[in-house]
Parts: sequence; structure tokens; C-alpha cells
Amino acid sequence: MLSVCKIYFGLFFFLSFSLFTLSLNFLISGYILMIEVCLLSLNSSLIEMTLLFDWMSLLFMSFVLFISSMVIYYSEEYMLGDEYLYRFILLVVMFVLSMMLLIISPNLISILLGWDGLGLVSYCLVIYYQNVKSFNAGMLTALSNRVGDVALLISIAWMLNYGSWNYVYYLDFMKSDFVMGLISWLVVLAAMTKSAQIPFSSWLPAAMAAPTPVSSLVHSSTLVTAGVYLLIRFNFCFSEKILFFMLFISSLTMFMSGLGANFEFDLKKIIALSTLSQLGLMMSILSLGSYELAFFHLLTHALFKALLFMCAGNIIHSLSDCQDIRFLGSLISSLPVTCVIFNICNLSLCGIPFLSGFYSKDLVVEVMSMGYLNLFIYSIFYLSIGLTVCYSFRLTYYSLTGNYNFYSLNSLGEHNSTMLSGMLGLIFFVVFMGSLLSWISFASPYFICLPFLFKMMTLLMIFMGIFIGYELPRMKVGNVLNLLNLIFGGGFLGMMWNMPVISTVMINYFPIMAGNLYYKFFDFGWHEYYGGQVLSFQYPDLSSLFQVLSKNHLKVYLMMTLFWIMYLIMNFY
Repeated sequence: MLSVCKIYFGLFFFLSFSLFTLSLNFLISGYILMIEVCLLSLNSSLIEMTLLFDWMSLLFMSFVLFISSMVIYYSEEYMLGDEYLYRFILLVVMFVLSMMLLIISPNLISILLGWDGLGLVSYCLVIYYQNVKSFNAGMLTALSNRVGDVALLISIAWMLNYGSWNYVYYLDFMKSDFVMGLISWLVVLAAMTKSAQIPFSSWLPAAMAAPTPVSSLVHSSTLVTAGVYLLIRFNFCFSEKILFFMLFISSLTMFMSGLGANFEFDLKKIIALSTLSQLGLMMSILSLGSYELAFFHLLTHALFKALLFMCAGNIIHSLSDCQDIRFLGSLISSLPVTCVIFNICNLSLCGIPFLSGFYSKDLVVEVMSMGYLNLFIYSIFYLSIGLTVCYSFRLTYYSLTGNYNFYSLNSLGEHNSTMLSGMLGLIFFVVFMGSLLSWISFASPYFICLPFLFKMMTLLMIFMGIFIGYELPRMKVGNVLNLLNLIFGGGFLGMMWNMPVISTVMINYFPIMAGNLYYKFFDFGWHEYYGGQVLSFQYPDLSSLFQVLSKNHLKVYLMMTLFWIMYLIMNFY
């Protein structure tokens, strides 16, 4: 009997292959299909659902479905023994469907439905392992993404000025009109929250509390890339000010996450920070005006990053859920196939020539070098490339070489055949898809004209990164590392410039302190005595007085009669 994982794997794989061939057909013929479905017609008011199919949306859907099919196949063994496997698979399927809706929507209302679907299902998946850490991570993820949701809601309200929510008709007008340019700023804010740019970066490493197959899907082709995809769709309406702002923020994010990954010891968080670095790279080249290049890197990155997470999941699975890279070592002897795949993905991430990451990453950097930019952006780009290689080779050094440091009962050995099959299904595309996509995506190839030194600069930074990434971990724990921590502020850099603290404690601190003061001075202070509690203090006294009067004592009545007679006499005279 077929399991639910294999059913969804087969369905998604078939749909992926169909959509890929369809996207090639649309690309060759220059065909764009827009479908409007009338849901409700009431007195000339139409409620319509609009779907946009072009080569870009079809190709991206094909990639999302292919990666999710492999992840679901991989999950069957990774989540083996889980009591709620069926619920988990359904959540992943809902996640993919939300992404599909977002990809094919030229309408802000349906984009919001897909956008919120991603946010809600990602919260459910992050808190899948129910503990305090997961709940905190899920809440941080949900609340950070709510900022972007609110920005989209405001832009939907603002688009009422146009008379329609189909943004594809108004892109040029948004660029020329200052008032309508507000929508562009709101869309950029929404994309920044979803793609975890500064200052919303802290939720991305926190979301690693989710199961590894979810991380593989979320951080490669769905949740975090939704923001970049939205910007690719809206790229025609951005003014120079917006592009300059995006370039500055994304380059800082790229640099910050690269630095942070070099001080991190959690295997999944290192890969999450590398995702953040690549998102910064995509957004920065997008803000330089090359949206096709951003899309190209988005697709190649999705492949090797999904596979990188799957390898990390296999390592964690084999080491009894240990994620600290300092406990790894010499895995090449016990997990050879996983380590080979892991290394290929790492090299692709670094941009080593002729792997898929090289074709997009090298082109991005060379197009940036050909532009007329300042030294700051140029330096940040090349430093970030060096940092990427540095943390990748640091990870390789800790995990694959040296001595095995995890002396515990574990299940080392590659007996996870289903997981390996899922991983081997992706490795072919990680190696060859970069060149294939470069032939497919660009009608005419990019012409790069650079001096020899500029052309070799990328390779130079890669070799420098390899050297530093290999040498730094080899230093003995002692004075040298203490000195490095002192100079570079390891805690500050490893904590992503204190962003997780700012996003959690700093936001909560002042409201909680204000609540404490209110509780102390109002609830337990004089306000309580003269406010809500005063009646409860007065009622017993009054009720005891009336009780005395109601006991029918003769002397009480005589006294009251006497007072009444005295009152009459005083009034009479």
C-alpha cells in the first residue's frame, strides 16, 4: 500500500515536470496567459480571481514542486515513528499550495491570501516540536511577518485609488506618481520582513526550531524567497530612492549574516545564516536593476540550499539529534555519500567554477563590478563572498576532518535509504542546473568586459576564504581564540549584531516595566483604596448601622421621634 508521502511525492514530481516543459514552451513563444474567473457578480460589481501564467511563474512553481516532492519523500524516513506524520505532510502540502497561490497572483488580494497562508502554516510548522524554545521561535517568526502583512493590507487599501487591485496594470504609474509611490515602499517593507532583511533578521535562525525537512523547504524555495519574488514582480515600479535604500539594507544583511555564521556552532543555524546571506545577494542585485539575475540566483540557490539542509538532517539524525559542529568530526569515514553530497552543495554555495551556484553568483558579482558604484558596495560584495567561503570551509573542517568527538550511543552509518534517495534525486540538478538555466533564462547572454584583476577578484576571494576558513578552526582553544574574541567581539558578531535581543527583550522590556509600575502604584496603591475598593470598605459599616436601626428597639424609635420633634420646633420658630 502506498504511503501518503509517496502519493504526494508522485503528484508533485509529475506536476513539476509538466510545469517545467510548459514554462519552456511559454518562454520560446513569448506567451503570457492571464485567466480571470468571475466568482460573484452583483449589480455590475464583479468579484474576480485573476491568475497570471508566464515563463517566470511556471518555472518557479516547477522548482518549488520539485524540491517539495523530494522533501516529502525524504520526510517519510526522517519523521518515521512520529505520531502525527499525516498532519505534518498535510501542513507541508498547505505550505506549498500557499506558495503556488502567491506565485501566480497578479492581484494584491490573492497575494495576501498566499502571503498569510505562508505565515500561518510556517508558525504551525515551527512549533511542531512543542517546547518553550519552539513556541518562542514561532512567536518571533509570526510577529515579525505580521509587520509585512500589515504593509500589504495598507497597500491594498491605498490601491482603492486606482479602482483595481491588479498591480500589473499600474507599475509604470506607481513609479511616476509620488503619492502612489507609497505602495512601492510598502511592498519593499513587506518583502524585507519575509526575506528577513535588517532589522527583521532575527526570526530566520530562530525558525530552525522546525523539523529539518521543513527548514529544507522553507529556507530554499518558499517562505524566505516569497519576498524576493514579490520584488521581482514589482521591480518596474521602484524609484531610484527605493533602489538605493534596498541596496544599502541588503548589502548590510549579506555582510552581517556572513560574519555571524563564522561565529556560530549550531549546524542548522550556520546554513540558515548562509540563506540570509544569499537573500541579501539576490536583493542587492535586484536593486541594481537586474531582476532576471536575481531570479536566476533564486532558482540555483533553491536547489543546493534544500540539499544542504537535507544532508544536515541526515547528519543530525545519525548523531542522535546532535547539532553542535564541535561534536562532529571524521564523518567522511562513517557517512561517505552524505559527506560527498554535503561537500558538493558547499562548493556550489561558495561559487566554485562549473557547479550550479557559480553560474549565478559569478555573474551577479561581475555585473555589479561593471556598474558605476562606490567603494563601500564593492567591498561589501567581495568581503561577503570571502565570508561565505570561510564559513563553508570552517563547517567542512569541523564536520568531516579530525577526530570523531561524539562519544555516545548513536546510529552512525548510511542505512537511511529513503533519505539518501531523496538527496540523490537533487544532486544531479545541483551540479548541472546552473548551466542549463543560464542557457534557458537569458535570450541573449550577458556581455562581461572587465580587467583581468577584476575578473580574477572572485576567485581570489574564494581562495582567501578557503585559507582562513581552514586555518581559524585549527587554532587551539587558548590565547589566540580569546584574542580573536576580544578583537572581533565574537559575542556581538555571533549574535547578528545583537538583533535577536533587540527583537525580543528590547521590545518587551519597556511595556513590561510600565505594566509593573501600573500594577504597583495603581492596583496595589492609593488609587485602589480610593477607587474600586472604597465601596467594599464602606458597605460593612453602613450595613451594620442599618442593622442596628432595624432591630426595633423602643429607645431607638423614641430617640428618632425626639429628633423629629426638635427639627419641627426649630423650623417653626
